Amino acid sequence: MMRRCLALLAACAALLSAQPALAHKPSDSYLNLQVKEQRVTGRWDIALRDLEMAVGVDGDGDGNLTWDEVRARHDAIAAYALSHLKLASGGQDCPLQVTRQLVDRHTDGAYTVLMLSGACAGPIEKLTVDYTLLAEFDPQHKGLLALRYGDATSTAILEPGRARQELLVAEVGRWRQFAEYVRQGVWHIWIGFDHILFLLSLLLPAVLLYREREWVGRDGIKPAAVDVIRIVTAFTVAHSITLTLAALGVLALPSRLVESLIAASVIVAALNNIRPLYQRARVLFAFGFGLLHGFGFASVLADLGLPQGALLTSLIGFNVGVELGQLAIVAVFLPFAYLLRNGLFYRRIIMLGGSTVIALVAAAWLAERALDLRLPSLT
Repeated sequence: MMRRCLALLAACAALLSAQPALAHKPSDSYLNLQVKEQRVTGRWDIALRDLEMAVGVDGDGDGNLTWDEVRARHDAIAAYALSHLKLASGGQDCPLQVTRQLVDRHTDGAYTVLMLSGACAGPIEKLTVDYTLLAEFDPQHKGLLALRYGDATSTAILEPGRARQELLVAEVGRWRQFAEYVRQGVWHIWIGFDHILFLLSLLLPAVLLYREREWVGRDGIKPAAVDVIRIVTAFTVAHSITLTLAALGVLALPSRLVESLIAASVIVAALNNIRPLYQRARVLFAFGFGLLHGFGFASVLADLGLPQGALLTSLIGFNVGVELGQLAIVAVFLPFAYLLRNGLFYRRIIMLGGSTVIALVAAAWLAERALDLRLPSLT
């Protein structure tokens, strides 16, 4: 029975790993706009894998995008994107145009970069954003908007249920800036599947003890809760250190190396649940690899941008949001795991089978990140 369950789980993992980039990260685009009087300028980063669904970027259908293929579809990409993004102020449209197209590399693949420029009829006090990119193909797609006005930054998540939003163009107070980045921190821990799977791999054994080569349930919830608190605290302190240093420009590592090592950390954490080697050292492991995960969070924060006028406030807010997102995961996980800890379903299916799936999916991510070729920048 156990072998059948593991085989089924492995098959599910194989299906997930068939599209590792999608398994790693949901479909998002990054829209950075800047307002000055009646002018709007900005940058819009859209994943080329997403545009393939909409405009067919891969001309020869071989699954590999080339510089020439992307360049040949520039007009189609620009037309499609602009037809799904409308700006307005004071009840009047603010027409946009694409002034330049580039290709850039994010941690989850190649993106086209549309440099935007537009103007409204008069000075902008409130900007209405109507965003429907990929709505006809992917209902889960979201646009992550950062709107800058002077030293202030407002953020928004544009999705099918909130495709049309109105943002106030004014100096934003520090508390509102803090709240905006708390919200972004919560959101980005929830969509950071590799961070979540690493954390879950460390938390799965928290309600168990390894005795005589077998996992058994703990006698009380207090030791399990203490173990969880120690692990989450170690992970939080570690990633906060490197996130802060990277965001401030003190330390930097190549994103490809960071993402590959993060995938490797998930594999090691999951395999340790199958064949425990460092049961008592999981806190140190959480701290050590948490330093790497902090660089991963920093790359997300770089996509959003940090307002220079409220740099520290926004950075602290993002860190707090990541922590709150983690605590929400723990609040759901711990009672559920504790109630099931003594049953074979938890110990074999969730703990061992789930760890097997996590290791396989992370192995697919590692292969993708370590071997993936970069598209050259388009200038």
